Amino acid sequence: MSARFDADDLARFCRECFIRTGADRATADAATRAMMHASRLGIDSHGVRLLGHYLTALKGGRVAKRPRLRFARGRGAGKLLNAGHAHGALAAYTAMDRAMLMAARHGIGAVAIADTSHFGPAGAYALAAAEQGFIGFAFCNSDAFVRLHGGAARFHGTNPIAVAAPVAGEAPWLLDMATSAIPYNRVQLYRSLGRVLPPGTASDAAGMNTRDPATAEMLAPLGDAFGFKGAALAGVAEILSAVLTGMRFSPDILPMGGPDFRTPRKMGAFVLAIEPAAFLPRGDFERRMADYVAKLRNSKAARGAKVMAPGDREWAEDRRRAIEGVPIDPDTEAAFARLSRELDVEPPRPAPSIRNAKRPRKSRNGRRGR
Repeated sequence: MSARFDADDLARFCRECFIRTGADRATADAATRAMMHASRLGIDSHGVRLLGHYLTALKGGRVAKRPRLRFARGRGAGKLLNAGHAHGALAAYTAMDRAMLMAARHGIGAVAIADTSHFGPAGAYALAAAEQGFIGFAFCNSDAFVRLHGGAARFHGTNPIAVAAPVAGEAPWLLDMATSAIPYNRVQLYRSLGRVLPPGTASDAAGMNTRDPATAEMLAPLGDAFGFKGAALAGVAEILSAVLTGMRFSPDILPMGGPDFRTPRKMGAFVLAIEPAAFLPRGDFERRMADYVAKLRNSKAARGAKVMAPGDREWAEDRRRAIEGVPIDPDTEAAFARLSRELDVEPPRPAPSIRNAKRPRKSRNGRRGR
């Protein structure tokens, strides 16, 4: 059974832990923002359960506590950001901010990111653009966890692709997908929860499918029998994140889980922002986007099923967790208790609904912002 905690207080706890570990305010804010995006929307594998890992990387020196980010070169609407081994969230948000500035001027803005680190939920950075009225894209590669289609060795990382588009008057259309069948963090999460993996998502050391998270040595590419599609999509993220930036290919990136937490991993990433008004009047874009999403949701559903737009499930979970709190798996709850003691940080509070349940019962509640 997972405990539930107040989202705002979870953010406070994470931010204070980063500061107590020596991170600067920009790093603490960006890393917390990205983790809370995932934890609020139900992407628990990339949420606050990563806090302990990030603090270990900061303490070891893999991730710079006070990085110097600089735009090294570029041409027109394209720039290269050297992130100085910053936390991946700080690098990605910084890059997307510059991409939006260029898109406002040129109609499109693209930033390749060098010398970054694990940046968590790719959708957080695409969403940052959509919340300001742009169409946002985010890509990264990561250390090898995923076999190729028909392969029996780790090759690509989970190499996520994220896209977000604004929808007037409601939450953005949001795609955030790993190009593996599942992210490896989900294997770890299911191991903590004692759950079996979905079929066709992970493989043992021989490359054969397994549902036991304890024997999962690698992930399967997205698509199961048609995994060549997932492997090729992972290649798209690899080209943009590693080839274009001069950073390491997935098989050459040091493992996320260590044991070396001193050496920077020399990872790359890529973000893109599009200004819709560069292509058609903004009002036309807003009407067409709303019409598209409405038609999608009203499409005939199979018996017992419901048609949803990308992001609908996550936004519903966001609303639910705002009321019920954010669930934390047992391993993460134990890690938080340890961090609270070690760093002298007040532990996060239970969700209001849980606190109220413990009280005695008494007799008889997307437009742009530049």
